[in-house]
Amino acid sequence: MFAQTFRFGTSHFHSRVRSAFEPRKPRHRLLRFALGVVGLGVLAVLVAFSVALGAAMIAAGMIYKLWKQRGKRLARRAQDARIVDAEFRVVGQPELESRPRSHTSL
Repeated sequence: MFAQTFRFGTSHFHSRVRSAFEPRKPRHRLLRFALGVVGLGVLAVLVAFSVALGAAMIAAGMIYKLWKQRGKRLARRAQDARIVDAEFRVVGQPELESRPRSHTSL
């Protein structure tokens, strides 16, 4: 076994580790350009896939919501937007004045 095998403090070890995890660009211009185009193509494919997946998830959610609402009665649209359908009770003026006022202090 070599004497340098287990010496981790040397610059030789650091350069070997650094070169193992550091990608190098090719020196040839056309090869560098081709790899750049390939990288952009992979990026475009990933973006298109994520957009298609997102659209499919939204469509599935809408279909699920519509499927869940099937069979329920739909509310009819009011013919006049000023009409409010509600139940109410008219309170006269004497009833309001006869109530004792509560005084609260802060």
